Amino acid sequence: MIALADKRDFREKLIRIVIPITLQNFMFSLLPVSDIIMLGIVGQNEMSAISLAGQFFFIFNLFLSATVQGTSLYAAQLWGDKDHDSMERLFGLVLLLSVPINLAFFGVSCFAPQVVMRMYTNDPVLIGIGMDYLRIVSFSYLFDGITQVVQIIMKNSGMIKATTLISGIMVFTNIVLNAIFIYGLFGLEPMGANGAALGTAIACFIAMIITLITATIKCVIRLRIKYLIRPSRRITKTFFKYSIPIFANSMSWGLGFNMITVIIGHMGSDVVAANAVVAVVKDLISGFGWALGAGGGILVGNDLGAGNLERAKVYGARLCRIAIISGLVAGLMAVLMIPGVLAIVDLNEQSSHYLVWMMVMCVYYIMGRSINTTTIGGIFSAGGDTKFGMLCDGITMWCFIVPAGALCAFVFNLPVLVTYFVLNLDEIIKLPAVYMHYKKYKWVKKIV
Repeated sequence: MIALADKRDFREKLIRIVIPITLQNFMFSLLPVSDIIMLGIVGQNEMSAISLAGQFFFIFNLFLSATVQGTSLYAAQLWGDKDHDSMERLFGLVLLLSVPINLAFFGVSCFAPQVVMRMYTNDPVLIGIGMDYLRIVSFSYLFDGITQVVQIIMKNSGMIKATTLISGIMVFTNIVLNAIFIYGLFGLEPMGANGAALGTAIACFIAMIITLITATIKCVIRLRIKYLIRPSRRITKTFFKYSIPIFANSMSWGLGFNMITVIIGHMGSDVVAANAVVAVVKDLISGFGWALGAGGGILVGNDLGAGNLERAKVYGARLCRIAIISGLVAGLMAVLMIPGVLAIVDLNEQSSHYLVWMMVMCVYYIMGRSINTTTIGGIFSAGGDTKFGMLCDGITMWCFIVPAGALCAFVFNLPVLVTYFVLNLDEIIKLPAVYMHYKKYKWVKKIV
């Protein structure tokens, strides 16, 4: 019965799962923040170029996150069902799938960086800076790809605190190395943007090594070579059944998001610079929303896997209420951060004007993102309900946001801030559909 659901148990689980993931997401968000702040001191062009080059890493994460999210929804239910052997089979499968992704993005970033940069801008100065950056940072794709796969298994087997600690070490290492390489501390030659790339690559390598050692010593789920060489047909079939819609959703939404960056990238360097800062702020203060989706998916998935369908339903409702409140608070925080952000970054007058109003628009965008990541990315996925997100995000992005934004920018030549307002409506216009789908409770299902 719903009335018998233990609120204390929910709070304890929420704190144990979501809070560490929130800290981890916050620390991951600090990586681009440190780059933006440090390079903002060096110059506006360096900051803008790295922001655009970072979009390629965003695409990489889309491929990887589809694998990771599909792994998480499956692993959460397997853990709730206490099926450790199947989790080990799943571990071998996803690690095998991730390696080609890592190699492909490493190859493009290292050997064809000019192609990447020309997708986002036609400014030769930004292209030149971004190309050098991509060649160096390309090695981080190899390291981070392995780290994310291993850590998602660790998170779903009770090792969330360990992964959070590793992320903290990586962020601290990256910030220290950034300072050393960018500014040329301790007698080194200042490297500017290339120093940020080198610091990121080394920090990702260190995080990978620590993750592998920790998983080998403490994780109850082991990587079995036999499962890596010969993946289970049953696990493979179930994994792809639920992961393919996630992958399609990630690609549709992510490529659409990149098209937004392309539109902004061709509206002038002042707009690019302001958006580079705002994008980092969005990710930084949206960390709790992403964590609520990821942690909530594990929490709900564990109960669904254990057959506690009614309790999972109650937990879903509570997570939604938290998402609404936390999203509104986070959006208002963006407005309060405006004076501090302006004081930190070195932007010209026009870029600063754009930045202020872009930050104000974060209020509605972040609140919508908080709700949608919790429901689509967390609650729905926990029960294998992944097709809705694919359709909802795809239609929103490609039937409205991208074409409307392109028309505003290049056909009607509307003011920059009007175009930016339109480009940030995607999280809001899909809320009615998300709510109606949630109330159908198709996600309340055991898939293992």
